[in-house]
Amino acid sequence: MNPVVDAIAGIFKPISDVIDHVLPSGDAKVALQGQVIAGQIAAGAAFMNYEQKLLDGRVQIITAEAQGNSWLQRNWRPISMLTFLTLTVADALNWLPNRLAPQAWTLLQIGLGGYVIGRSVEKIAPPIARAYIARKNGNANS
Repeated sequence: MNPVVDAIAGIFKPISDVIDHVLPSGDAKVALQGQVIAGQIAAGAAFMNYEQKLLDGRVQIITAEAQGNSWLQRNWRPISMLTFLTLTVADALNWLPNRLAPQAWTLLQIGLGGYVIGRSVEKIAPPIARAYIARKNGNANS
């Protein structure tokens, strides 16, 4: 499960445990447990809303880059990955005067992950955006 969701559940568990041990069975106990669950749901919903806003921001950035007027703006990611690939091959074949530092490998891993995710979002963002707009406008069949 998501670590943040687990953390939210962990915050509310002690409260629920206290209610279980302190209050005798009855309507008051059930009402308090319901409020704890409602609070947990509200916190989870707030987190999901935050995550959605982050994702929306990333989609907008990648979409703007993909639709940019500048050739460099549209192609900086592939150029970067080709550069990383060239450095990796040169390092593996000992063509570099010095081996790549561990930080370079970390950068390569982050770059590759970002590139793959970025390309994936770039491909799936338009259909998702169209479906979202159609749903928002009340046309669920689009």
